[in-house]
Amino acid sequence: MMTRKINKNSSWKYSLVFALAIGLGILNGWWPTELGMKGAQFLSDVFVRLFKFISVPIIGVTICLTIATMGSSSAEKSLWKRTLMYTLGTTLIAAFAGAALYYVFTPENVTVSTAVLSTGVEAQKSYLDYFLTVIPDNPLGPFVQGNVLSVLLIAIVVGIAIRYISQQVQRQTMINFLGAVQSVLFFIVKGIIFLLPLGIFGFTSICVRDFQQGITLNGLGKYFMVVVSSNLLQGLIILPVLLAVRRINPFKTMRHMSKALLVAFFSKSSAGTLPVTMTCAEQNNHIHPTVSRFVLPICTTINMNGCASFILITVVYLMQNNGMVITIPTLLVWCFIATVAAVGNAGVPMGCYFLAASLLSSMNIPIQLLGIILPFYTVLDMVETALNVWSDSCIATLVNHDLRQKLSTK
Repeated sequence: MMTRKINKNSSWKYSLVFALAIGLGILNGWWPTELGMKGAQFLSDVFVRLFKFISVPIIGVTICLTIATMGSSSAEKSLWKRTLMYTLGTTLIAAFAGAALYYVFTPENVTVSTAVLSTGVEAQKSYLDYFLTVIPDNPLGPFVQGNVLSVLLIAIVVGIAIRYISQQVQRQTMINFLGAVQSVLFFIVKGIIFLLPLGIFGFTSICVRDFQQGITLNGLGKYFMVVVSSNLLQGLIILPVLLAVRRINPFKTMRHMSKALLVAFFSKSSAGTLPVTMTCAEQNNHIHPTVSRFVLPICTTINMNGCASFILITVVYLMQNNGMVITIPTLLVWCFIATVAAVGNAGVPMGCYFLAASLLSSMNIPIQLLGIILPFYTVLDMVETALNVWSDSCIATLVNHDLRQKLSTK
């Protein structure tokens, strides 16, 4: 009882420090000074680097170890099945939500001079070329480059290979090694979480400063509204209803995952937020480690609710602006295309933006209009990333709820 009271007091104090960091960040960004913004930028860069440093190894080691040690029990088979079912299901629903809102509001076309158009991306890269980058050409490249999908592919292949090592001693040696590496990584994560309020101060300061400088919509207000509304519809209505149907309190779940959602919003990287997401899921939301350490890394790489709606709305909007008639069948087809594309997106800042550009260029559709979307894409990216992490959290919660009786016997 005494231990629980101490833990509650520590959690309350940490939450207070967290809130204080956000408040100071808002003040620092709203009334910026040279010294204050330099400090905020430094802290922001430090924590972005730390997230990149720890997140990719965690994905690789955790998935590899899970597959290597996974048996053939009904619980473990259900873990795979339910993770994929919820992942693809919620992503497809997000795409349909985006399509429905686009059909209802139908943003108007934009007419601008070509002099102001600049995309900041290479138009000649095709969608197949984008997926080709998933195939690694050396064992260390994906880890150095932070290519999350390549790391996932390597982890799956190596995990399967370890399972089929015929020598029991050698197989157990590899499993013990991976388990030791995972323990080291989680110890580092605890240190990062402890210092996280400093990072939140930096992220908040930079975000408030950017917002204060203003965002010009250039006639794209309705497009912007449709993208944001589709994310809010998915995150605040559809996913909570899905939890409520299974008799899971969505408000309590969101409160437990609030720190991860804040980090996702400010960092704009679901992969970078993974260490915080896993910590919140296990410590606050009481997700079984077997679930969190398999479901969350998988979802971080293939569960992109926000990306699915952004890709659909953006691609269809640019098609419309280039003279194509958008019909209901067109929207339905793109629901499935956007879902598949989102599964192939890496959980890094601006991943959806570049993926949409690759899709459009592969269809020979001019992408110059993306140059006008780019200046305020950072807002969309923040909302999408928070939705992605919230969806990951919901899926982990649902899988844990479905398998709680089987997992309790392990």
